[in-house]
Amino acid sequence: MKLGPGLPKARRFIESLPAVGRYHFDSAEARAALGETAAKFALSRLAKQGAIASPARGFYVVVPPEYRVLGCLPADHFIPALMKQLGLGYYAGLLTAAQYHGAAHQRPQEFQVVLERPRRAIACGKVRVAFVTRRRLREVPTQSLNTPRGTLLVSTPEATAVDLVGYQHRAGGLGQVATVLAELAEKIDPERLAAAAAAAPLPWAQRLGYLLERVGAGVELGPLKAFVRAKAHESVMLLPSARGSGVAHATGTVRSEDWKLLINANVEADL
Repeated sequence: MKLGPGLPKARRFIESLPAVGRYHFDSAEARAALGETAAKFALSRLAKQGAIASPARGFYVVVPPEYRVLGCLPADHFIPALMKQLGLGYYAGLLTAAQYHGAAHQRPQEFQVVLERPRRAIACGKVRVAFVTRRRLREVPTQSLNTPRGTLLVSTPEATAVDLVGYQHRAGGLGQVATVLAELAEKIDPERLAAAAAAAPLPWAQRLGYLLERVGAGVELGPLKAFVRAKAHESVMLLPSARGSGVAHATGTVRSEDWKLLINANVEADL
């Protein structure tokens, strides 16, 4: 079988990386190791054979046999290296973070990463990475978790709870969010919850407090309630996408005075 110019050398190059604990490289490294012309041909051939994949332009991952069915490395194996190469602050958040904290009611269909600026989603084989834009990202509490390829930044349980409410449309709606919050509750620290809420828009804290009470999560909400009482001067809708005066009640619109909310949606956790 004729392998073509540079292909055996390219195979040796990509096989040398896992030996030193690396499963990624960029196009500049490939050109330096193989030469300009040979690198272009060899990388194309290796990608067609499933030995490597490219989640982002100029960034490649080595795909071991056990992940060939995915056509890529799992997202948490390459996202830290990709973010480092791009020079972007990030954290894994929303349903992805909830899963790491043991609160994944359903396995997320996409790996959710939070950035300061918009970025196009990644489709690499069967692996999907969605990016969510978050203001004040550097103020969001995070923690490092070990993965098979290094460490991954993940929002803390408290910050995850805040983000799930703030981006409920990216998490399956308020019902799904309530379900995940009920499962996440045992990991939530009351003081850290209030601190995480301070780095987000105030209505997120108002909705979060109500939902945690609604699902009977058992979280001590005193610090969060004190934060809302000190900061909230007007009521907001529980469901921001729904308009109207709220859910009908015998005495008028249903309100939560503790959280300064107009309850315009019935939310039930799926437990």
